[in-house]
Parts: sequence; C-alpha cells; structure tokens
Amino acid sequence: MNPDLDALHPYPFEKLAALKAGVTPPEGLSHIPLTIGEPQHAPYAAALEALHAHQGEFVRYPATAGTPELRRAIAAWASRRFALKALDDDHQVLPVNGTREAIFAFVQAALDRTRPARVAMPNPFYQIYEGATLLAGGTPLYLDCRPETGFRPDLDAVPAETWRDVQLVFLCSPGNPTGAVTPLADFARLIALADEFDFLIASDECYSELYLDEMAPPPGLLQACAELGRHDYRRCLVFHSLSKRSNLPGLRSGFVAGDAKLIAPFKRYRTYHGCAMSLPVQHAAIAAWHDEAHVCVNREAYRAKFAAVTEILAPVMDFPAPEAGFYLWPAVPGGDDEAFTRALYAEQHVSVLPGRYMGRDGVDGVNPGAGRLRLALVAEADATAEAARRLRRFVERRA
Repeated sequence: MNPDLDALHPYPFEKLAALKAGVTPPEGLSHIPLTIGEPQHAPYAAALEALHAHQGEFVRYPATAGTPELRRAIAAWASRRFALKALDDDHQVLPVNGTREAIFAFVQAALDRTRPARVAMPNPFYQIYEGATLLAGGTPLYLDCRPETGFRPDLDAVPAETWRDVQLVFLCSPGNPTGAVTPLADFARLIALADEFDFLIASDECYSELYLDEMAPPPGLLQACAELGRHDYRRCLVFHSLSKRSNLPGLRSGFVAGDAKLIAPFKRYRTYHGCAMSLPVQHAAIAAWHDEAHVCVNREAYRAKFAAVTEILAPVMDFPAPEAGFYLWPAVPGGDDEAFTRALYAEQHVSVLPGRYMGRDGVDGVNPGAGRLRLALVAEADATAEAARRLRRFVERRA
C-alpha cells in the first residue's frame, strides 16, 4: 500500500468516538449531536422530483464534462451571484460529485512532485485539505486563524522564502469551523502573492449561501478576480456544492469554476479517474441551481437557529459573532476542550467536536483549535435550542 497513507491523521470523528468510548450518557435524555455538518433541513423538493423523473437515464454513461444544460445553469448562477462577466460554460465550469471529492482530486492533479510542493491551508481546517496534500506527496503549511486576525489566515506572517515553495493555497470562506468570511481585500492580497510567487488558489466556498445578513452575501474568489479585471480568473478555482445551499448532501453534486487552463487538465485527470456525475443527478442539480427561493427559506431557518442559540449561550460562553455557515466556535470555559466534550456527553447526552481535532500545532507550537468547540447547528430548531439549553446548564453547574 502507499506508505503516505500512514501519514494521515485519524479523522476528527474517529477521535471523537475514541474520546466518548466507555461513557454512558443519561437514559432519560435523548441524544442531540452537534458534530457533523450534515444539513437536516428538508431537501429541495424539485430536485428530488427531477431525480425521479429522469431515473431511466441511469442506463447511460455520463460525460466527465457534464451536460451543456448543467454547465449553463451553473455558469448563469455563478455569474449572477458573484457579479461576473458571463462564465464560459464550455471551458471555465466543470461539474463534480461534491466539493469533497473534487478538492481531493484537484490536489492530486495539481501538485508537481519534481519540486518542493507546499500546500498552504487555514488552521483549523477541513481535513481533506491536509489528507489530499499528504497523499499527493506535498507538505502542509498551516496558516493559523486566531482571534487577533478575525479568525482568518494571516498572509503577511508567511516569509517570502516559504512562499517560494508553495504550489497551492486553500481558502475556506465562509470558514469551517470558524464561520469567518474572507473580504475582497484579502482575496486581492492573495491573488497578488500568487502572481509574485506563481502558485494556485483553491477557494472552498461551499458555505457561501448560508449567511446571516441578507444584504451582505459573502464575496468569492472569482468576484475578486472580476473586480481586478482578471476575467480569465488566472491561477484561481472555486469549489461550490448543493449540499448546504439546497440541503442535498447525499446528492453529491457541485462544481469547480475558474481558470480554463486549470479546468482543462483537471477534466483530463477526471476522465481517467472515472468520476462523472450521473445524468439523473445532473437533472436534479439543474433544478436546484435555477431556483433561489428555497435557498432564501433555508437561510432564514438558520438565522432563526443562530438567534436562539446565541441568546442562550452568550451569557456563559465566548464566541466570535457568526457571519455565515452553520457553525459556532465558542471558547471552552476552563480551556480543556476534550475533557469538556466527554463530560458534556456524560451528563447531558449532547455531542460536540473538540476544536483541537480540527487543527494542528501552528508556528508557535500551539494548536489554534485547542480550547474551542465546533457546534454544528444543523438539526431542527427545537432540538438545536434544547442542546443549547443543556450546554448552558452544564457550563453553569461547572462555574
């Protein structure tokens, strides 16, 4: 087997299972998980109807590039959402089976193993960035996201000699787990660094449609390119998904868009990799990308949950004001996120994820996730509020 497999860390939920092993929670309390970022709201019904209506097309092999109709729907949505000049749906858009597999695959296709291959990523981070890097023969470069930088990577903290070895930079905006939104100025700063040091930028924007201020949608990397007049989106790719936007995580449908000179070889890689999207799923995706009304309803449901949960927890826990996504990132009273997580499960039957499981030791030898929790507010409103009340009681009893 590939020896690089031995470099992979256990996935956060494996660590969580080990942490909770042997603990017996109260039988009288139902279990409320706030761990996995799997949307529990109703999926977009018209997408499911389209999937059913076209199920006969499972007998056909799909093309790697997807159908022209799907690419046009994606290009039209992205152009509206991010104020772009019309994306070239033939050369700047590629449908993919969700952002997770596309991110992993892109790293394998992008890294040049004949020279130093550092991949920069926010810290804490979505674990696929690191795993993909290690299995492609690269070296992770962790960019700490701390309160003093607004929980965004500090690009200016990286010296020039380090940037010279970087081949790829990951951004995640809105951030998982912090919820921080990357402003256009930060995108522009990173684009300038990419030009100077010749690296690629991959922006994971799968939470972009879950934001709390309806008048302030999070900007994106291609939007920053367009404002700079870079309509070829040179060196830049974005990754989007229907999982969070349309509550369709099991559909495994998303897209990559940006620099045509990156899309073309990535499509060639994917042709050999064998990961074309089935035709019924493409029809479902077309329906979802064409409709915004259900997305507005989805955002409103998350806003209501954030309002309820933050009101309950703000008196007893400190957390950054959420901007977007569906996570809270509170500091743990007392600082020990693992002990807190285990005791909370034992006493209140609520599962949360220790923040340290999302990060690695940074430049100062400290894991920026340690001492925090990731709370995924994905369950229905009543269950989420009940979990917050139990969490508050737990904190107050320990005070």
